Amino acid sequence: MSKIKVLIIDDENDFASTFSERLLMRGYLSCAVNCAEKAFKTVKENAPDVVILDLKMPSMDGIEMLKVLKKMDPSIEVIVLTGHGLSKGKDEAIKHGAFDYLLKPADIDDIIERIERANKKRMLEQQYLASKRV
Repeated sequence: MSKIKVLIIDDENDFASTFSERLLMRGYLSCAVNCAEKAFKTVKENAPDVVILDLKMPSMDGIEMLKVLKKMDPSIEVIVLTGHGLSKGKDEAIKHGAFDYLLKPADIDDIIERIERANKKRMLEQQYLASKRV
């Protein structure tokens, strides 16, 4: 089985790079970006399987970014990981296609479990769509 590609989108550079390194040490393919422009470029060039997305971003609101990501590639599963625990944010994120919603600080093992579940969902949906084309 190929490694899961995870894109971390968070304007807190230290958090994002440390989190990316922790995923790399656990065998995931991971990279971190700190703005919408870099995120969209990364998705176009090397589409991730799972995105970890912060809601509060300086250049574009996380919900707007979620909408664009899902339009770019509906198969990408997005996990919102934010320090701003507004229930409205959770409701909006789920409404627009987020797989899950977590509050910082989150346990790395919990995040990894959710990444695995999100990727499994993505793979099952792709298999289903492939079977419908046959």
